[in-house]
Amino acid sequence: MSLQVEEQASLLRYNTFGLPASAQCLVHVHDDDEVRAALRLALLRELPLLVLGGGSNLLLTQDQQALVMHMQSRGRHIVDDDGEHCLVEAQAGENWHDFVQWTLQQGLVGLENLSLIPGTVGAAPMQNIGAYGVELADHFVSLDALHVATGELHQFDLGACRFAYRDSLFKQQAGQWVILRVRMRLARHAPLHLDYGPLRGRLQVMGIEQPNAQDVADAVCAIRREKLPDPRELGNAGSFFKNPLVSLTLAERIRQQHADLVAYPAGVGQVKLAAGWLIERAGWKGYREGRVGVHEQQALVLVNHGGASGSEVLALAEKIRADIRQRFAVELEIEPNVR
Repeated sequence: MSLQVEEQASLLRYNTFGLPASAQCLVHVHDDDEVRAALRLALLRELPLLVLGGGSNLLLTQDQQALVMHMQSRGRHIVDDDGEHCLVEAQAGENWHDFVQWTLQQGLVGLENLSLIPGTVGAAPMQNIGAYGVELADHFVSLDALHVATGELHQFDLGACRFAYRDSLFKQQAGQWVILRVRMRLARHAPLHLDYGPLRGRLQVMGIEQPNAQDVADAVCAIRREKLPDPRELGNAGSFFKNPLVSLTLAERIRQQHADLVAYPAGVGQVKLAAGWLIERAGWKGYREGRVGVHEQQALVLVNHGGASGSEVLALAEKIRADIRQRFAVELEIEPNVR
């Protein structure tokens, strides 16, 4: 087996922002053996490793003096089925949304709220993806990952992954692990998560009073398509900022000035604020600066209007962060991996 290596390869079509950047070398891997071969090549060339899935959570600000490994492994199946619960496994290169749709086709409940999140299965645990009251961790069982330095295979259970809000061991130890496959436990019958107002409202508009999991997935897709731009038409990486966790004291201070503050309880003494609300209230929604801007329908999304560089996107992001810090004393954290 020999890897196909592209030298000085363009990464333009491998990141959803559509940003120009090149990789010193690019390899496409389809199975564990090719992943190991790519690791050996990176070691031989003394290059750092950048693992690339769908490129939907990435901000490229410069050319990558690295070996970029594009995960293209495929496969999904039911590992175990007791009639009520199923253990399902998917390879890291599987498209996340396609995987969610496949689970629904198997009659399984649990991932419908995570429909249409861009990216791959392997990238999902990196930041513990979540939407509409559900996180990956809620259904996660285990994953297999290779240690970059040693090439050893490790299996991580739920506790070992250290999942938190948009965080995990693999994000904390970026570049140290290559996720190969992920396993989740899903139910054939389970309560649906319908707590978020927009979701219930969309189901009502659809005329659905007793929704099933597919109905919820369809509603989530409709909401996301309405609010989030298609990267094929307008370069973006989805939500650019995390919803910040702040003290109850600070949240109440902001609420005194803004009675319509969007906030949710987040444990003892903490509140999660809607970053999109903060940015929109500060007047950034629909803002444009040259080739970059803030989406007119969703203030959380920064966009490439065409021909922008990653440094231009990052410069706009820093202006927004400084403004939110000054106005609300809130520190926004960038969600995409900045390279």
